[in-house]
Amino acid sequence: MVTVVPVLAVVLLLAWLPDLLRPGVSRARIRTARVTTGPVDAMIMASGTVVPEIERVLSSPVDARVLRILKLPGARVERGDAVVELDTSESVLALDKLQSNLRVKENEQAEQRLTLKTSLAELDGKIAVKQLEVQSAEARLAGDRTLVAEGLLSRDAFRRSELALTQAGIELEQLRAQRANAEASTQVALDTLTLERGTLDKEASQAHRLVELSTTKSDRAGVVTWALAQEGALVRKGDVIARLADLSSYRVDATVSDVHAGKLHVGMPAVVLVNEQPLAGTVATVFPTVENGVVRFTVALAEPARSGLRPSLRVDVHVVTDRKARTLRVARGPFAEDSSRRGFVVRGDHAVRVPLVLGLSGLDQVEVVSGAAEGDELIVSDMRDYLHLEQITLK
Repeated sequence: MVTVVPVLAVVLLLAWLPDLLRPGVSRARIRTARVTTGPVDAMIMASGTVVPEIERVLSSPVDARVLRILKLPGARVERGDAVVELDTSESVLALDKLQSNLRVKENEQAEQRLTLKTSLAELDGKIAVKQLEVQSAEARLAGDRTLVAEGLLSRDAFRRSELALTQAGIELEQLRAQRANAEASTQVALDTLTLERGTLDKEASQAHRLVELSTTKSDRAGVVTWALAQEGALVRKGDVIARLADLSSYRVDATVSDVHAGKLHVGMPAVVLVNEQPLAGTVATVFPTVENGVVRFTVALAEPARSGLRPSLRVDVHVVTDRKARTLRVARGPFAEDSSRRGFVVRGDHAVRVPLVLGLSGLDQVEVVSGAAEGDELIVSDMRDYLHLEQITLK
């Protein structure tokens, strides 16, 4: 009996020795996930900045001096609120001159119409008199024709009566033509004055608009992000005097390594992480130039007014470059970053190393091409320190 106990101890020691010598890892220190079937999106990661979707630049309409800065950067403005007031005394003088020229043209038109009215009245009187002369010559010629037939009037006298009627008729037609010419020429003059007046009217309207713009006003509600800082400064026509941002909606300006330049296209779906919350979007613009090894692009958000968005907020952007609707997948973890193509599948109280091939890598899922089947439990934690082992004990 004395010898049986030591022998039993040796047998138990030999049975437990492999487990005692085999490396182990606590289950509390690892994270596992089941292999499932579902969609996987391939993504490239970029960094982005939230910016207002609509930014407005206010420019000086004329060469002028800044009289007053009415809104400082950070101030909220409503539609129609003045931002900067400019000195437009020269524009006002130009407007007054144009308005004076307009009045002169109006007077010239009135004078032309009065002259035409007077001329037509005079010509109408002459035409009426001449019509009476024609009627008198016609009556005289009719009488002379009777006298000639009776032999009481010579042929020469009758010929003179015919000539008198013809002359009166010609003079009447000349007066009528003169009246028509006077009407036509006056109408041409009036049309010319109308064109000149129309040009002056447009110039006056433009000058009036420039005067109205002298107190630059916002065309929408927003916030002043920048404005001229010095009153009295001279600005040229077209110079930027203020910038406004509409903070009711946003977009994302993003950058990514030029290695991915060929993969980016307008219309690609994207996911923006705002405070760890995903927000759907679409690649709206891809800039063609590469600067300092990065490509710039913009993302239009599906919810541009989403709460939590604010100017200059740094966000992560994931652009979907490929998609598989149904494939084996597992939760993404540090194991997916390992290039050794090996992983561990949980088998009871052990983790067995298997050759693992991963495919598309998404935001929270990675494709399993081979090495595991649906339902398998994979260790998704960083296991690089154990990849030289065939098996690990789970404690």
